[in-house]
Amino acid sequence: MYIAFLNPQGNFDKNDSFWTEHPDFGGQLVYVKEIAIALGKLGHKVDILTRRFFDTKFNVFDNEFDYYDNISNVRIIRIKCGPNIFLKKELLWEYLNEWTDNIVSFYKSNGLTPDFITGHYGDGGISATLLKQKMKLPYSFTGHSLGAQKLEKLGANSSNIIELNNKYNFTTRIEAERIAMKYADIIVVSSKQEQREQYSHVMYRDITFNKQNHFVVASPGANTSIFNALEQPFDKKFYLKFNKICQRDIDKERLNLPFIILASRFDAKKNHIGLIKAYAKNKELQNKANIAISLRGIENAYENYSFLKPDEFKILDQIMKVIKEYHLIGHITFISINSQKELAAFYRFMAKKLSIFSLTALYEPFGLAPIEAMSAGLPAVVTKYGGPSDVLLENNIHYGILVDVLNEQDIAEGLLKCLRHHHHFQILGIQRVNDKYTWKTTAKQYLNAIQLFLKKTRHDKNIEIPLYFTNPNLYNIDLKFISQKLKEMEN
Repeated sequence: MYIAFLNPQGNFDKNDSFWTEHPDFGGQLVYVKEIAIALGKLGHKVDILTRRFFDTKFNVFDNEFDYYDNISNVRIIRIKCGPNIFLKKELLWEYLNEWTDNIVSFYKSNGLTPDFITGHYGDGGISATLLKQKMKLPYSFTGHSLGAQKLEKLGANSSNIIELNNKYNFTTRIEAERIAMKYADIIVVSSKQEQREQYSHVMYRDITFNKQNHFVVASPGANTSIFNALEQPFDKKFYLKFNKICQRDIDKERLNLPFIILASRFDAKKNHIGLIKAYAKNKELQNKANIAISLRGIENAYENYSFLKPDEFKILDQIMKVIKEYHLIGHITFISINSQKELAAFYRFMAKKLSIFSLTALYEPFGLAPIEAMSAGLPAVVTKYGGPSDVLLENNIHYGILVDVLNEQDIAEGLLKCLRHHHHFQILGIQRVNDKYTWKTTAKQYLNAIQLFLKKTRHDKNIEIPLYFTNPNLYNIDLKFISQKLKEMEN
């Protein structure tokens, strides 16, 4: 089979350059790359279609083609559109019609046509709809995270929506998501909970209500060749680095204690501060463990972090204030992790110390990070809000600990329980990943859904796409729909 993945904001390259350095270089890239490679290894041909540009800050995306080492039937294809510089995802919308026109031209000039398209995030979703209209190709939509949930987490209401919309372009994003859902032949979600909580939201309910049989659950997985509990040849050099940093930041008498690991990007919704406050207010927890926080590109946060982006600076500033107020110097270290291999080595290093992983996000659509940590031997304490509830709990078996991240005491109690029963949750965590959460499993779930759909008789629908997605001169969406739905929610 020949499958095309659409990721206009993807910014893929074979070396995974700049991952986690910008919100557009996040988990979605891991997801698409790993499924594409897993499909390739199963014998299928895969194109990852993304945007081509040249930018001095992000300087590896100007070649038309790129390839992953030793994966001959997966290629990255970069298609030009808009200005020849990096554009964050909020600014891409008006160029997507041009991007899809150029994709059509690319395939025609090469005499190729994919069998199926997968669109990722709202921009990849609306691009898939445009290609369905232009090339008569079926597609699946994977939202990853949806605009309505971000609106809620930012506290949107009828009085502040204009300000938030100016920053995040919610009107366009939500309209694109709605259109992508409406015409998708398959809607892929990471869990049943994601389907229930995200896609039945008031912003989408009128679209998804009659499409329940279009949903397919394909849970993300861990790259078990990297994230595993077995020591790797490259671990030793990283162990020396981690040990040196721990000795620098942690009191000598505390070096033998386990660590609580925070390894998500610095984003307010990841709620680092919630865990730090829970730790600061619980003496038993302080006596049982230290904290290690992954912070890419900062060699010593206690000396200088002034060059962080404003939002990241604000979060670290809050953490530093709590550290000083509760006299936690010597309890907390910050470690710069610069690649997936280094992160996996970090997890193995910390697992030897009987450490645990924690993600106290306010909401997590799925939660790939805990799965990777569990695969490498770290038991997990994770938010109960979102997809992790399906990952860590099934048939009354707890594969980790779910906590109410709005309750500092519950966070602390969950961490203490996991530390006390480290071996129990470590074994269950590794077993859970191997049984259910590998990328090969995810790829097979995609493949089965696509093959089942292609066996059916298809009738191309009369696809109606608003003019503002097909003509940049008309690029203007008013706030009427979102404002009305917000008022409904307020009432």
